[in-house]
Amino acid sequence: MELDAPTAAAYVGHAFGQMLAAADRLGDELVNVRPFGPTTNSVAALVVHCCGLSEWWLGHVALGEPSDRDRLAEFEQEATVAELHDLVDEALARAGDHLARLEVGDAMPGHPARASLPGDSETDAAVVLHVLEELYQHLGHVQLTVDALTRG
Repeated sequence: MELDAPTAAAYVGHAFGQMLAAADRLGDELVNVRPFGPTTNSVAALVVHCCGLSEWWLGHVALGEPSDRDRLAEFEQEATVAELHDLVDEALARAGDHLARLEVGDAMPGHPARASLPGDSETDAAVVLHVLEELYQHLGHVQLTVDALTRG
């Protein structure tokens, strides 16, 4: 499968756009609330995590860029809705650049995380599909969190 960077970027943007719409709906009062206590995630934490996973998989795993990502800390982050918009804007810009670089063949194959992808595929397209899978999975988590916080 050949990578189409504009299409992939549109899907990444759509997922993040839906997450931000959910954050907007909650506002600063609820965006950091964990609906069922400390073992669940807030919408803010999920958005921060998605920014981190996008950067890590596209930039670090696919392109070999250095990373100092602290995955566990992403789930502890709090942010205002405006800060989330800024984070997502930055993540989208980097993702667009990463996807364009992958499309022209700038990838750095061989990262061990590639071997964890389904179907024994370590291709760049598999990395991009994994990012989309994770973004849309967490979009579902965001939507469920909004439902839990706004009903009853």
